[in-house]
Amino acid sequence: MMISPHNDKAQHRHTSSFWSSPSLNLSLILVIPSVVLLVLVSTLVPYPSTFSPLSSPWKWRYGGHWYSSIFNGSSTDSPFMEAETDKLDPNMSFSDALLDKDIDNVTSTTRVVKRSSKLKMVEAYMARARSFIKEAARVRNLTSIHHDPDYVPHGPIYRNANAFHRSYLEMEKLFKIYVYQEGEPPMFHNGPCKSIYSSEGRFIHEVEKGKLYTTQDPDEALVYFLPFSVAMLVRYLYESESLKTDAIGRIVIDYIHVISGKYPYWNRSVGADHFMLSCHDWGPLASSYVPHLFNKSIRVLCNANTSEGFNPAKDASFPEINLLKGEADIGGLPPSRRSILAFFAGHLHGYIRYLLLNEWKDKNDPDVQVYDQLPKGVSYMSKLKNSRFCLCPSGYEVASPRIVEAIYAECVPVLISDGYVAPFSDVLNWKSFSVQIAVKDIPNIKEILMGISQRQYLRMQRRVKQVQRHFVVNPTPKRYDVFHMINHSIWLRRLNVHIQDFGVP
Repeated sequence: MMISPHNDKAQHRHTSSFWSSPSLNLSLILVIPSVVLLVLVSTLVPYPSTFSPLSSPWKWRYGGHWYSSIFNGSSTDSPFMEAETDKLDPNMSFSDALLDKDIDNVTSTTRVVKRSSKLKMVEAYMARARSFIKEAARVRNLTSIHHDPDYVPHGPIYRNANAFHRSYLEMEKLFKIYVYQEGEPPMFHNGPCKSIYSSEGRFIHEVEKGKLYTTQDPDEALVYFLPFSVAMLVRYLYESESLKTDAIGRIVIDYIHVISGKYPYWNRSVGADHFMLSCHDWGPLASSYVPHLFNKSIRVLCNANTSEGFNPAKDASFPEINLLKGEADIGGLPPSRRSILAFFAGHLHGYIRYLLLNEWKDKNDPDVQVYDQLPKGVSYMSKLKNSRFCLCPSGYEVASPRIVEAIYAECVPVLISDGYVAPFSDVLNWKSFSVQIAVKDIPNIKEILMGISQRQYLRMQRRVKQVQRHFVVNPTPKRYDVFHMINHSIWLRRLNVHIQDFGVP
């Protein structure tokens, strides 16, 4: 439609009257200063960022949340969030800024974007692995349906053989550990390898070799290892005369300060993808000094006591292995030649052992042989290898090296404890190859064990031999051995958390 000159003039007069309106002038006087004020505020107020919990815990923005067990098929993913980036110089174009290598905030921005992209890719692979494992968990066969040139998990020693096998194969493809380089031996990057704490030292030394699962690129890591040895901290920092343990707690706190100040990884997850490891009884003590820092991180502990704060949803139990000679003594007599029903030898060490020794030590029962000290000339290992059942009571702490000793000797372990989470129990069905006796039933040990039929005992003993591979310490780790199983326990805990990067520089 054409507009006539007359109509055009009329429109011009209407527009002129609108702009000269007194009400409009008043509105402009009120609105324009407000707009200017908002612009100034948005320019001057600092850009929001993520702060360290060590200085301001209320500023944390946590991107992870816990899923239920990966084996029960009930996890839900949360959406990814875009990484925040630092502000650029307003007088410089973005393309120019990327070319300027001397501008710190641009370098930081580029690094954050790259790191966030890697994290999103890692989390995408993790989401796919979760889906595969959940699907595998629906198969209830006692034998895995996946091919494997070395070993195919099978039998009732597993909660779900197919889910475990698929999870293990996914771990081999994806699992990466970054070991922080900060800290000096002997308390860091080092641990005892020929003692009751050998599990701790062997794991640290194997990870330090960097041949399995480790990565030099922290941005591609799934978990981050805090490489202090609690056994070594106790050896060098515990003041035996004053009974003071404060120095142990201080060095752990200082270490968290160092890595959280130097790297972004602890900060972005509140430590949920970081893990510490300890086979010393004081492992929980080392983290208890800073519970607000370790309440999200993974603690891999021999002393897996639920009454002392061990949380199976995020903490992992691993076996206490006493390697006095640095090697394991594997094997024992066949079942038909085992003449002892049950055996234990050990000093008084906690109330459970007190009850056991008090009830059975002096009975001179040939079936249930319990000693606080073996007679001269009697071999401890020969007794294990000649027994059908090996009693494994807790000491002052719940873990006992006798559990693995029994498995090595092909003797069915009898767990006597309160609040103990057995190693790898999210994968292994301990009831299929061990006996669990309540502390109150210590007087009834013989009756309970005699009530197990010969057929059932033979089944359990065969399963002990089968499960051995998961507890063997090899000089060079072999697939499915104890080193890989510990890593698998950590892998499972990492599967249960989703990390999001909020652009911490």
